[in-house]
Amino acid sequence: MHDGSGRIAVQNLTKQFGAVTAVNNLSFTVDPGSVTGFLGPNGAGKTTTLRMLLGLVTPTSGAATINGRPHSQLGNPARVVGAVLENEGFHPKRTARNHLRVYAAAIGVPDQRVDEMLGLVGLAPAADRKAGGFSLGMRQRLALATALLGDPQVLVLDEPSNGLDPEGIAWLRTFLRSFAQQGRTVLVSSHLLSEVEQTIDQVVIVSAGMTRYYGPLEQLRASQQSRVLVQSADANALVTALREAGLNQVEPTPDGRVAVSGATVQQIGDISAKASIAVYGMQEEKADLEQLFFQLTSPQYGAGAPYQQQQQQQQPPPPPGWGGPPQGGFPQSGQQPQQPYQQTPPPGFQQPGQQQGWGGQQ
Repeated sequence: MHDGSGRIAVQNLTKQFGAVTAVNNLSFTVDPGSVTGFLGPNGAGKTTTLRMLLGLVTPTSGAATINGRPHSQLGNPARVVGAVLENEGFHPKRTARNHLRVYAAAIGVPDQRVDEMLGLVGLAPAADRKAGGFSLGMRQRLALATALLGDPQVLVLDEPSNGLDPEGIAWLRTFLRSFAQQGRTVLVSSHLLSEVEQTIDQVVIVSAGMTRYYGPLEQLRASQQSRVLVQSADANALVTALREAGLNQVEPTPDGRVAVSGATVQQIGDISAKASIAVYGMQEEKADLEQLFFQLTSPQYGAGAPYQQQQQQQQPPPPPGWGGPPQGGFPQSGQQPQQPYQQTPPPGFQQPGQQQGWGGQQ
């Protein structure tokens, strides 16, 4: 039901609601085989962007396409893209199984697919319970099962770990990685980098509706140098020795240590030994991605600045770089898999009859 490209393309996308510019000239692509994080603080324009991608909001200008086409031109879009933008679209008196059966009938997939997805997300033991009594985590699982019914090539998720317990987050992380490794496309939004850092390959960071960074996560990490904190017998003498050796990013710290960037522990040790300066300890500090994330998105909430004025602030200089599948596989619609989606269930995977799921108390 799709052309096989599996590519999401957002080009110069803008959305204005009256005087408010919610999304401002966004551009990025998401290719199959990768998990892309769409990150920014609450109110940054993430959900509005996803709604434009899914044809729920009309852009003021620009375009958002899946497989080279707007969502409205995908034919049977549920067979191309699965999406979770909220987890409240359930009739409270309808069981999980019946909810999925309604959707299955609407998109033309067999009821067999319903039980496959209930087993996949760990809801098989609760299949005949009414959705109105589900916890937030269980509703998240049911929403994900709904998105997967059509065997989509593209998965778009808005804050998918909201309400999940640690076991559920670990399961979701493993599932999304495996889904992408099958040559499929995943775009997942979050307001916390730490929440998705272990899952994503590349990242789009936005604030005030504008792109702050777009590129591989590893390139973002590499743009931030680590530093070494050195406890020595004579901090001033060590600073002098390091600078004479050609290390310029050296400064004393308030606690009496010396902070050195752009050098290894071994280099610092050799220099201090040559200068006959005793060193009592060295601690290497890695780059703090979460701190960098806040630096990139801080213009959105500048003190006292109105929204439109904040959007006109100069964007921070971009860091450098701006701009084989596991065994098993994903069941095609109508096929009977040996096991749902993976031959080896990921952590937290629930077989029918097990009571503890990955979304909290049932």
